[in-house]
Amino acid sequence: MDYEPIITLAKEHFYQLHRRPELSGEEFETTRHIKEFLTRQGISFYDLPLETGVVAHLGNGQGPVAALRCDIDALPLQEETGLPYQSEIPGRMHACGHDFHTANLLGTALALKAGGPIPGTLKLIFQPAEEKLNGALKILETGILDDVQVIFGLHCCAAYERGTVISRPGFMNGAVDEFQVSFQGKGSHACRPQLSADPVIMLGQFIAAAQTIVSRNRPPFHPMIVGIGHVASGTAANIIPDTAFAEGTIRSLYPEDRELAKSRLQTLAEGIGRDFGGSASIRFLEGPPATNNTTEWVDFVRDTARQCGLPFAEAPDSLSGEDFAFYQQKIPGAFIQMGTGIGPMMHNSHFAIDPETFRLSIPFSAELLRQALSNLPAGDQHCSLSQKR
Repeated sequence: MDYEPIITLAKEHFYQLHRRPELSGEEFETTRHIKEFLTRQGISFYDLPLETGVVAHLGNGQGPVAALRCDIDALPLQEETGLPYQSEIPGRMHACGHDFHTANLLGTALALKAGGPIPGTLKLIFQPAEEKLNGALKILETGILDDVQVIFGLHCCAAYERGTVISRPGFMNGAVDEFQVSFQGKGSHACRPQLSADPVIMLGQFIAAAQTIVSRNRPPFHPMIVGIGHVASGTAANIIPDTAFAEGTIRSLYPEDRELAKSRLQTLAEGIGRDFGGSASIRFLEGPPATNNTTEWVDFVRDTARQCGLPFAEAPDSLSGEDFAFYQQKIPGAFIQMGTGIGPMMHNSHFAIDPETFRLSIPFSAELLRQALSNLPAGDQHCSLSQKR
């Protein structure tokens, strides 16, 4: 197949998407762009109750069924790359590569359509709101993926050379939860501390005690982070305030550690608040679980990469969050990264992707999906490769 026209078109759409980044849940122009492209190319998409996001489909409408997901939202960050196609919207930037993911999936759709009959059904997911770690749930709630037997997610990675395919069996990204804790005390003039119940003291004790969850309450070989990134209290140096507030993140791999952290944080907050003459309340904002790749599908990804002449690397340990994990709770498959040229990492104002990566990513993505269909039995949901072989 002559990929050159497809690669050229993917680059053009990449530049357009990069110039017009939209935040999570606000991807209206991006969604319109995707739908218009698919319509012009004669590629159908489902009529779903989604404000943003698209699920396209190719093939004969029957089993087997495989899916590939990309994400489409951007970040609230001012771009400083100086690229000729730099973001035109102040304070917004595609600093996580979702414009690359989207353009890659558009190019993959064209390659699959041009490659002849598809022996099954392919569902191409253009997912909103990954940065808020809940967009996958919006797609799943539609039921459109209920018949999918295997699902893949492809994400850029600036830590590897162009075309390196990266994955690993089992856990690849961490579960991510957030917490917000408020301490209620009793204010006073700083010269009369005996009349107060100082919430700043409560908060300080809580911050120190929270670190014992990782060091003293769970196995040392279970990776976990309990971090506090925002604290707030008081208005002046000589006033003991009434309240203090903190919020942070819990990152873990094992479900039992995830629940332990929440339980201990609540116990510590309430106990410290009470013991220092005040009270405390804590709120948890639950995010996705840890991504958990099916071993045999990671083996399949590695074999497909090598067939495409691409190097494969075992993914390093990471506790970054990824809502692709919600799909994996229901559907086996693999989360994959692809090297896009070594440079500043994601969520950085200087982050940039080498567009020449499309020459490697589009053929790989298309081959991955075609090969997946050929390795799946028709009609059996969520089957393993061993069932076919």
